[in-house]
Amino acid sequence: QELRPKSLDIKQEELGDMVEKEMASTSMAIEDAVRRIEEMMSQARNESSGVKLEVNERILNSCTDLMKAIRLLVTTSTNLQKEIVESGRGAATTQEFYAKNSRWTEGLISASKAVGWGATQLVESADRVVLHMGKYEELIVCSHEIAASTAQLVAASKVKAEKSSRNLARLQECSRNVNEMAANVVASTKSGQEQIEEKDTMDFSGMSLIKLKKEEMETQVKVLELEKRLEGERVRLGELRKQHYVLAGGCDAAEDEEARPAPAPRRGILKKPPIAQKP
Repeated sequence: QELRPKSLDIKQEELGDMVEKEMASTSMAIEDAVRRIEEMMSQARNESSGVKLEVNERILNSCTDLMKAIRLLVTTSTNLQKEIVESGRGAATTQEFYAKNSRWTEGLISASKAVGWGATQLVESADRVVLHMGKYEELIVCSHEIAASTAQLVAASKVKAEKSSRNLARLQECSRNVNEMAANVVASTKSGQEQIEEKDTMDFSGMSLIKLKKEEMETQVKVLELEKRLEGERVRLGELRKQHYVLAGGCDAAEDEEARPAPAPRRGILKKPPIAQKP
């Protein structure tokens, strides 16, 4: 009993229903994300203008394109799953097929959850950025997370799909499109961040001579602090990598050295005789 996989504790009907419920939940999360982005777009047009409005619109448009790509991905994935079940279940029911392939089913559920969670986090991060309460880096991280969860969903679907399946080819195409849209979100976020920071930090009009001198000294202090912190982080990164190499590759390298045969001496190459010393 202790050695049985935990998934066997779930009834066949529950496991089959979980897949359908999770895919439906993911679709609802994406639809809700699209609706929230449209609301944010309307709010941004009312509350901002100039450079900030331009940046917000560009970021939200790229997020909308990404959500549409994810929605198509989930729809195609659902169609592929139906095809896999129909071709592989034989005389068994859909629930029995999911229960029989419980490991694959759990991977599918996990991947679907990851996609839905990533979409929700992206919208929340975009909302905070538009309201000037969040960090642009959050959007970039969420975009990378969505690309990773998309790859997970494609990999989970690909395990049981036929290589010649049209739905599989469509799913892979949708995955490439999601990656492209995620890259667009990253690009629009970075360019928008540069525009906002340049506008906010480089506007010195209206400052007196004393104020300018004070700002100059404070900036010099910040530069020195950042340089010191950067050097410390580089040292820390080097130590982390060193420890990583020791843990991950030390044992394997030692085993490879023991198993590797000694190199045979090369023929025809002789050592150069030492030059005789003068008395």
